[in-house]
Amino acid sequence: MIEIVSVPVVPKEPADSTGADVTSADSTGVAAQQTGGAASALPIVHDRRRWWALAVLMLPVLLVSIDNTVLNFALPAISEATRPSGVQLLWMVDIYPLVLAGLLVAMGSLGDRIGRRRLLLIGSAGFGVVSVAAAFSPSIDWLIAARAVLGFFGAMLMPSTLSLLRSTFVHRDQRRLAIAIWATGFAAGSALGPVVGGILLEHFAWGSVFLLAVPLLLPLLVLAPLLVTESRDPKPGRIDFLSIVLSLATMLPIVYGIKTIAQNGPSALTVAPVVLGLALGALFVRRQLRLPSPMLDMSLFRRGSFSGAVGINLLSVTALVGCLFFISQHLQLVLGLSPMVAGLVLVPGLVAMIVAGLVIVPIARRVRPSRVVPIALLFSAVGFASIAVRGGEIDAAWIGVAFVLLGVGIGAAETVSNELIVATAPADKAGAASAVSETAYELGAVLGTAILGTILTASYRAAVLLPDGLTAAERLAAGETLGGAVAVSGQLPADTARQLLDSARHAFDSGVGLSAWIGVALVLGAAIVAVISLRRAR
Repeated sequence: MIEIVSVPVVPKEPADSTGADVTSADSTGVAAQQTGGAASALPIVHDRRRWWALAVLMLPVLLVSIDNTVLNFALPAISEATRPSGVQLLWMVDIYPLVLAGLLVAMGSLGDRIGRRRLLLIGSAGFGVVSVAAAFSPSIDWLIAARAVLGFFGAMLMPSTLSLLRSTFVHRDQRRLAIAIWATGFAAGSALGPVVGGILLEHFAWGSVFLLAVPLLLPLLVLAPLLVTESRDPKPGRIDFLSIVLSLATMLPIVYGIKTIAQNGPSALTVAPVVLGLALGALFVRRQLRLPSPMLDMSLFRRGSFSGAVGINLLSVTALVGCLFFISQHLQLVLGLSPMVAGLVLVPGLVAMIVAGLVIVPIARRVRPSRVVPIALLFSAVGFASIAVRGGEIDAAWIGVAFVLLGVGIGAAETVSNELIVATAPADKAGAASAVSETAYELGAVLGTAILGTILTASYRAAVLLPDGLTAAERLAAGETLGGAVAVSGQLPADTARQLLDSARHAFDSGVGLSAWIGVALVLGAAIVAVISLRRAR
C-alpha cells in the first residue's frame, strides 16, 4: 500500500519568478503546497514510492512517443504489403497524432474532472486492445482506421502522466528532475521508435510494431493502482462537448490544408481548409473566454514562460519528426541498410538526447532559460545544416553524427520547456496545462510529417522517371513513393529494375536538402521564441 501523510497547513511563501506556486518543506521533508490563494493539505507519497510511481508513469510516455515514430521504419514493409497511394501512406502516419492532438486538451480537462489516474487506466486498456487489431490489419484502410482509434485512447495517456507528476512531486527540485526524466523519456522514445522498429522488422512482420504496446501496458494496468495516487480538480466544471468538437475541428482542416498546399501549391482550394481551421480555432478561444469553467483556461497563455515553452516544443518536435521521416527512408531505401542496422545508426543520437536531458537539470538551476534553451537549440540547427549542405549525398556515419547534434539540442531544450509549463500552471489545472504541452508535441509530429513529408513526396513525384514497359498499376505505385518503386522493382527484369531504382532514389534525395533547411529554420525559430518569451523566467 502507498504510505500517505496528512500535512499541516504552513504559511504561504511568495511565488517564484515564473509565477508558480511555491512549495515549502519542514525538516522531515514533508511539504504542503498552496494553490489559488487558499491553503490545502496534499497527500505526499514517501520518496521511494514517488520514484517507483515515476517508473510506472514512464511506460505510457515511452509507448506514445515510440508510436509517433516507430512506423517510420515500417513504411517500406507496409508499402510493399498494402500498396498504398502516397496520400494514403501520409494519412496512415498522420491520422494517429492528428486525432491525438485534437483530443488532448479535452482529455486533459476530463482527467481533471474524473481523476487523472482513472483516465490513464481507461486509455491504457483501450490502447492495448486496438493495438492488437492494428497489428493484424488486412488493408491500408483498416490500418488508417485503427490508427485513428489509437489516437483517441492515446489522448488519455499523456496529459495524465505529466499532471500526475505534478501532484506526486510537490518539491520544485524533485519535480524538475522528474520532469527531466519524463521529457527525456518522451524525446528518447521518439528517437527509439525507429530503433525498436528496425529490430522488430528484422525478425517479424510489420504488425509487430503495434504489438509492442501489450508488454508495456500490462505492467501499467497492474502497478498504477498500487503506486500512483489519484488526483483531480477539487472544483471541476461540467464537460463541454461543443468545446471538444471545436478543438478537434480546428486541427483537422489546418493540417489537411498544409498537406495540400505543400503538394499542389497555394490556391483558393488549398488555402480554404487552413482558413476554416483558424476560424474554428477563433470560435474555440472565444467560447473558452466566455465559459465560467472552460475546458482550457486561456489565461495560461498570458504567462510568457508558459506560451513560449509551448511554442518551443511545437517547433522543435516538428523539426525532429520531419527529420526522422526522411532519414529512416534514406537509410533503408537509398543506402540499402536493413531495418535493424538503420535503427542502430540513430542509437548515438538517442543516447545524446537522454544525457542532454539529464545534464541540463543542474545547469538550468543556475542559467536563465532564455539563455540555456537557445544555446541548446543551436546544436540542433548545426545538425540539420550538416544534412542540408550535403543534400542526398550523405552516408550512414554522417547521419549518425548529425543526429547526435539534433539529440543534444532538442533533449536539453524540451526538458527546460516542459518544466516551465508545469511550474507556471496552477496545481488544480495541471491536467489542462499538461494537455497543452502534449498538444504541442503531437501537433508538431503531425506538422513534421505533413510539411517535410509532403515536400518529399511532391519532390519525388516531380523528379522520378519511370522506365517503359510498366503496367498502369506498377506506374502508379512506383510514381507515388520510393517504397512503391522498391516493391515494383522486385518484379521487373534486372536492367529495368536497376533503371527504376536509380531514378527513384535520385528523385527522393532531391528533396532531402530542402527538407533539412526547413528543419534549420524551425529550430532557429524555436531559439528566437526562447530568447523573447523566456527573458523574465528564472
